[in-house]
Amino acid sequence: MEQGTVITEIKDKKGIITINRPKVLNAIDWDTLNFLQKAAEDMIADPNVRVIILTGAGKKAFVSGGDIGVEMQMDGLASFEWSRAGHHFCSTLEKSPKPVIAAVNGYCLGGGIEFALACDFRFCSDNAKFGAPESKLGVCCGFGGNIRLPRIVGKAYAKDILMTGRMVDAEEACRIGLVSKVVPQEKLMEEVFQYSELLTCKSATVLNFIKRAVDYGSEMGETEASQYESALFGVISGTYDKKEGMNAFLEKRDPKFEDR
Repeated sequence: MEQGTVITEIKDKKGIITINRPKVLNAIDWDTLNFLQKAAEDMIADPNVRVIILTGAGKKAFVSGGDIGVEMQMDGLASFEWSRAGHHFCSTLEKSPKPVIAAVNGYCLGGGIEFALACDFRFCSDNAKFGAPESKLGVCCGFGGNIRLPRIVGKAYAKDILMTGRMVDAEEACRIGLVSKVVPQEKLMEEVFQYSELLTCKSATVLNFIKRAVDYGSEMGETEASQYESALFGVISGTYDKKEGMNAFLEKRDPKFEDR
């Protein structure tokens, strides 16, 4: 389905969200951000979707950032609302009970890197370029980049990227842990789909619990995190999928999870 500048598709249990403004390198304006929010919410609610993939149309960019022509016209209050809307979308991706994969092809700048940081996994093509050029424009990240980037690559790399505004190529992005894997451009979506198969065959309930344990547990103290993990482990041990998974192992067959 095409909603303005966003295209959605469901294929083999994968919900694909494509930002479709290739003529402006998939720069984000208000309509696109609103369409993205609705697309993400729809994919999360759809029981036929087990993995969500976020990507950009064309061969040049995932997202080149916010549309400068739009942001130039924003006063302080409008900029605040713009930032809140961007945070809301990124939070929706980050808190999704379903795994979210960013398939990054070409430029991934500004708001684009912030979208990618909110995903669980980031795969990129060998021509990918990552960066936060906001400091060159007299502003800073407004969709969570200052918060998520240091948690993923560490404070030193994050300050380097955020303060200098320099671009990071695919090789460096992989080396510092910004992306999971670099693949040839023409193989990107194939690789993402193949990886998705490792997730679609698992219990959605279990994946949701693992995501919570990692994301929330990493923000807690060690004692609180261990108690939280034990609570999750206790709850998941009472599910049908635990019995099915263990029985399947003992019977030497593939499990048939029912997400309960």
